[in-house]
Amino acid sequence: MQERRRNSFLHTDCPEGHPITEPPNPLLSERIRVALADDITSGQLALGCLLDEGAIAARFGASRTPVREAIRQLAAVGLVDMRPRRGAIVSGLSTQRIIDMFEMSAEIEAMCVRLAAHRMNPVERSRLARLHEDSEAMVAAGDLDAYANLNWAFHETIYEGTHNAFLAEQALALRDRMAAFRRTQLRGQGRPARSRAEHGDVLNAIMRGDGEEAARCMRAHMFHASLALERYIETLGQ
Repeated sequence: MQERRRNSFLHTDCPEGHPITEPPNPLLSERIRVALADDITSGQLALGCLLDEGAIAARFGASRTPVREAIRQLAAVGLVDMRPRRGAIVSGLSTQRIIDMFEMSAEIEAMCVRLAAHRMNPVERSRLARLHEDSEAMVAAGDLDAYANLNWAFHETIYEGTHNAFLAEQALALRDRMAAFRRTQLRGQGRPARSRAEHGDVLNAIMRGDGEEAARCMRAHMFHASLALERYIETLGQ
């Protein structure tokens, strides 16, 4: 495990942040957003912490422009409050906000997997099966970062399998926006193993060409992810 280090942009009364494994994204503002979002949703940045643009820029070797864009995006999903002339502070996650985001994501994911069950070619099905097989060792080893990255690849393979470029783009955009939430839910006790089992249900339905069952399994998967995140956040407040 990487050693946690003090985030220089935090006030002295705020907790430490930590580096994370990020999903692929070439934009510096996106990398900054994902890192800060993971710190917030995992509880490393506490409610009320003031985000210092200059110190964040120094941490990432960036100018203030991508930092401001990252903070703006965090505000859009409710992780940060923007206060005119006073800066941005970490805000709380409301249960309803989490439910709303996962509800929308569940429908997009269900649409994707329904199409993919009918449209994926043998090569794509084989790749999805290999990803699922590879995930077993990661879960057994407790390698959360590796499983989170594979989880990203598993869902992205389904998007590609729709053979609908526009739908895949929308699914990727929403997943990217929710990346921190979807990683954090894996921190719950036993969640990676349950997530993998749910992937197995989705995979089996795809292999049978049963789009409706695949969609049902995907909705259940997303519901359980949302519930796991809510429970994890509750434990942080105890």
